[in-house]
Amino acid sequence: MTTVELNDTVVNYRRRGSGPPVVLLHGLAEDLRSWEAVAAHLGEFTVYTLDLRGHGHTTPGEGAGTLSQLSDDLTAFLGTMTGPAAVVGYSLGGAIGLKAATDPRTLIGHLIVAATSSVVGTAAAEFFASRIAQLETGDWDGFAAGLRDDTAKQVVTAVDIDALAARRIDAVGDGRGYINAARAMIGIRTEPLNPLLAQIRVPVDVIGASSDLFCPRRASDIIVEGVDGCRYHEVAGSGHLLSVDQPDAYGKLLAQLLHERGPA
Repeated sequence: MTTVELNDTVVNYRRRGSGPPVVLLHGLAEDLRSWEAVAAHLGEFTVYTLDLRGHGHTTPGEGAGTLSQLSDDLTAFLGTMTGPAAVVGYSLGGAIGLKAATDPRTLIGHLIVAATSSVVGTAAAEFFASRIAQLETGDWDGFAAGLRDDTAKQVVTAVDIDALAARRIDAVGDGRGYINAARAMIGIRTEPLNPLLAQIRVPVDVIGASSDLFCPRRASDIIVEGVDGCRYHEVAGSGHLLSVDQPDAYGKLLAQLLHERGPA
């Protein structure tokens, strides 16, 4: 493990390769391991993967349950570890990247968001709230069963769902990071990012998955319509978990986009 103290957390991260810096942000109930197969296609860059607050081996600190706090965590990482860099955010990580990119002083030089929403609907907010309740009441069996069911709905290829769900449970740790991030996602139900998208001045690319039940095409379209010069790209044959269903196609697309726009 390589760690750095940032804000009120000790952040676990991995650095590999050489070249322009690229920071990869995972989704809810994941950790830096989720990028392994994808990062293999980014050999021309210095790739940083990290565990978000309370996920994997990063400490939870005092979670505020806000996207602003998670965005500040990203800003601190960029300021301390990389300087100006490209950022790739998946799902939760994409929402964090969008929030950070609204800051006119952002160190993000190019943002790519995948399977990301800028607003959360009622059904999604209730979903997050139910998972929070399970963790807060100690219903780990219920949470684990629910996460397994959720995981099965997020892939369309033949994979070992039990092994994948077990890895995601491991990434959740004691649950504090999941609760904190889920509360942050609920927060963009009442305070969506949509009105802030026009403030983003860095190049943005949006990646969708052809069979994503959790983040449908309309979610991508909202971001594309809201950010000046934003482009949409789609990975075929994938559900929400792009890095599981189509890691090679996903990784090659990321490499292409980073080359086209420049990583920072």
